[in-house]
Amino acid sequence: MEGGDRSSDSGPPPPPPSRLPVFRRASGISAGEQLPSQRRDRPGLAPGSLTALPCFGRAYHPTVSAAAFRIWAPVVLWAAVIFALSSVPSLSTGLGTWDLVLRKLAHTAEYALLGALLIRAIGRPAVAILAGGLYAASDEIHQSFVRGRHGAWTDVLIDTVGVTIGVVVWKRSRWNR
Repeated sequence: MEGGDRSSDSGPPPPPPSRLPVFRRASGISAGEQLPSQRRDRPGLAPGSLTALPCFGRAYHPTVSAAAFRIWAPVVLWAAVIFALSSVPSLSTGLGTWDLVLRKLAHTAEYALLGALLIRAIGRPAVAILAGGLYAASDEIHQSFVRGRHGAWTDVLIDTVGVTIGVVVWKRSRWNR
C-alpha cells in the first residue's frame, strides 16, 4: 500500500464510455453512434446480457410451451421416420406387381398419418396439405441421392393424396365428435 490505507487501484470506477466527454473517448464516437454490441448504457444490448429484447410483442428468446411440444413432437418424429425409411437403399420384397402396389399403399398410409398430424398441429387444412406436399417433394429429392433409390414426381402426387386423405379423415373425425 502506498501513501495510506488506499491501494493504487482503489477509488471510484471510471464512468461508462457514454458519459465521458467526446474529447476523452479514444474513438471520439458518442454512445448513440456506437453499434449495439458496443453500447453499455441500454439493457439487452450489451454482450452477455440476460435481458430479453421484445420482438413483435413477445420475448426474443421464447421458451417452447408444453402444449406446443405435445402438438409438434409427433409431427417431427413421424417426419424423421419417413426420412429414415427413405434412406434405406432398397425396400423391394421381390413380389413383382404386388411389391409396387404395396409400396404405393405404404406411401399413401405413411403420408396420411403425416397429414393427420399436420392438421392437428396447424389447424388449417390447406396449409397442412401444402406443408405435407412440400415435405413429400423434399423426400423425393432426398431419395434421388440415396443409392438404389430414385425420386419420382408421381410419388410426390401419391404422397400428397395421402396427406389429403389424412387431413380429411382427421377433420371428419373431429366434426363427428
